[in-house]
Amino acid sequence: MPQEGPTVTATGRRSQGQAEGRSVVLDGITHRYGGAVAVENINLDIRGGELISLLGPSGCGKTTLLRIVAGFLRQTEGRVIVADEVIDALPPSRRAVGIVFQNYALFPHLTVAENVAYGLAARGAPRAEQAAEARRLLDLVQLGHAGARYPRQLSGGQQQRVALARALAIRPAVLLLDEPFAALDKNLRLDMQIEVKRLQRVAGVTTLLVTHDQEEALSLSDRVAVLSNGRLEQFAAPTTVYDAPDSLFVNTFVGSANAVPGVLVGQDARGPRIALDAGGEVVARPLARPMAPGTRVTLCLRPEHLRLTEGEDGIAGVVEMALPLGPTVVHEVRVGAGRPLKIAEPRLGGGTLRAPGTPVRIAVAPGLASAFPAAA
Repeated sequence: MPQEGPTVTATGRRSQGQAEGRSVVLDGITHRYGGAVAVENINLDIRGGELISLLGPSGCGKTTLLRIVAGFLRQTEGRVIVADEVIDALPPSRRAVGIVFQNYALFPHLTVAENVAYGLAARGAPRAEQAAEARRLLDLVQLGHAGARYPRQLSGGQQQRVALARALAIRPAVLLLDEPFAALDKNLRLDMQIEVKRLQRVAGVTTLLVTHDQEEALSLSDRVAVLSNGRLEQFAAPTTVYDAPDSLFVNTFVGSANAVPGVLVGQDARGPRIALDAGGEVVARPLARPMAPGTRVTLCLRPEHLRLTEGEDGIAGVVEMALPLGPTVVHEVRVGAGRPLKIAEPRLGGGTLRAPGTPVRIAVAPGLASAFPAAA
């Protein structure tokens, strides 16, 4: 059973009655389905109380990792360690893990309060304790008035909060969230993301969130584990993943980036200098891996690191399209024979968009673009 301890309150203080967040270590986790490798040599060291996102495209192995931590799947190699205890031999019912599924999986024949108390009832807790804990958690998720209702009488967002309360009722050492926001519309999704972040901080529980939504991972997480084809590409703080990606995959998958071919011509005090095939030279951020001058590279330019200028300096191009997106306008500008570059700029109210065919110059903010060896 999870160790009792203080929890974080909304004011940042800890009170009695909830389990402390516990450290989780995935030590060399590999899993194979027959001859196919689902995840390979995954190593993650997660601190107690952290919210970690497992981010990647479909089929990258993130749900496999979640199922391994939960105990629904026994890995081929490696160990799962929670609070310095190897838990591989424990069945799911003894792992003190709370799970919120994408479809919430509420029992339709039970009331909201009975759903929340279900885990406690399965563990043989007294009825009075079940009822008291259900009331406390429903108050916590702001559904104290809905205990007597049935799931069909609740909205999608309310059902999600009930599922979260049910997962927290067993005072889990680890909370697992399997794409819990996927079924919600955009506005409700944002509200629930904020709510889950608040509840996770209040409960102080270590949390693993599976998602393919980059904005969700970057906004909610303490750290992000980016996966591709079963391998860990990078594990770092959201700002580090976005600003200093370790690989071309991370740079192009997380956020938006223009991938432009060029050549490393040298380095000076400002940083590596990249000559673009389309013309012009760009000073990039420090290289993730050493490269010799003359190496063919792919330079990743984020749209917000580019701006359109009226002067003679910069890369010459022609506007193909302007897309107003609320406070931002995204221009597509043709540069040479490659794909158009996307350039994001603040949009001033009442401003005139640049018409297709307008010749422009593109300035690149120095020291922000990332260069990676070009694919052979």
